[in-house]
Order: sequence, then C-alpha cells, then structure tokens
Amino acid sequence: MAASETSNEKNIQANIGRTLLFTPQEIDQIAKYLIANPTRVRDNVIIPRTFVPTIMKTREEKAVEAVFESCPFKSVMSLVAGFVLGGGIGLFTSSITPPNPELPPQTAREVLREMKASTLSYAKNFAAIGFLFSGVECTIETYRGTTDWKNGTYAGGVTGGILGLRAGLKAGVLGAAGFAVFSFAIDYYFRH
Repeated sequence: MAASETSNEKNIQANIGRTLLFTPQEIDQIAKYLIANPTRVRDNVIIPRTFVPTIMKTREEKAVEAVFESCPFKSVMSLVAGFVLGGGIGLFTSSITPPNPELPPQTAREVLREMKASTLSYAKNFAAIGFLFSGVECTIETYRGTTDWKNGTYAGGVTGGILGLRAGLKAGVLGAAGFAVFSFAIDYYFRH
C-alpha cells in the first residue's frame, strides 16, 4: 500500500510539472512583483495596487510637512516675504520721488536717510499686512476644513477691518469691504 501511494504522488507531481506554465522560481518572482514591498511602514494601512507605485511618507517626512503647513510657519514666511517685497517697493518709490522745490538742496547723506526711512516704512507695513492676512486665512482654512475662495475673502475682510479700525469704525468697515473685494478678485483671478 505504501508503494502505491508513493507512485501516485510521483505521478501527480510529474503531471503538475507538465501542466504548470511557470517554474516555482518564476512564480516567486511574479508574487514579489504583485505583492511589492513585503515590509510595511504602517501595519494598519492597506494601499490598493495601482499602475504607479505608491510611496508612503515616513514619520519624519510627515513631521516636516506638518511644520511647513502650520499657521505660525506660514505667517512668519509671509512676514519675511512681505518685508522683502515692501522694502523693494519702498526703495523704488523713494528713488523716484521728486525733490521738494521749496526746500534747499539736500546732501547725499540726507537723501539716503530719507530713502532708508521710506524703505523701512514700506517694508514694515507690507510685513504686517502679510503676517496678519496669512495668519487669519490659515486659521479660517483650518477651522472650515476646506480650501476655497471664501477663506481669502473672509481673511481679507478681517484684515482690512483690523487695519482700518485704527482710523475709526467707518474706516474699519470700508477697509474690511475693500480688502475682502480685493482678496476675492485676486483669488478669482488665480483660480481661473
């Protein structure tokens, strides 16, 4: 009986060997391709197989991404960019400002001092506006959980209102409306 079982097993294995299209080594390679990377970064995440490889981000990459997408980082970057942009605009406008004919001619040192004051004034104003607008917009976007035109419009209204309130209530309302319309127009232009 044992001899007949062994011969049957040999016959089955021989028949299987003839009917298989692939060798066991080829099947192993195909399985590795279909399964992809056997080590998983996170055990509880299942990613469906697509035509393009899916790359999971590591914890360090996610941490860096979270820092760059945080509201404080965006606000500080807007502050720095606003300072640089405002400084450039201030330098340009101060260099083309015509001299006052009623005053005596100025020395080069006096002209440079005025240019420095004008440049710093523009730089500080642009930095403050950029910091305030970016912070408010990011906060609104985080609260609403969506990215659309409303975030910029609301942030423009809040920023314009805060900046206008320094001159009074009417100026605050007009500043809010004007900045909101301007923010909406810019957002609409860049999205379309």
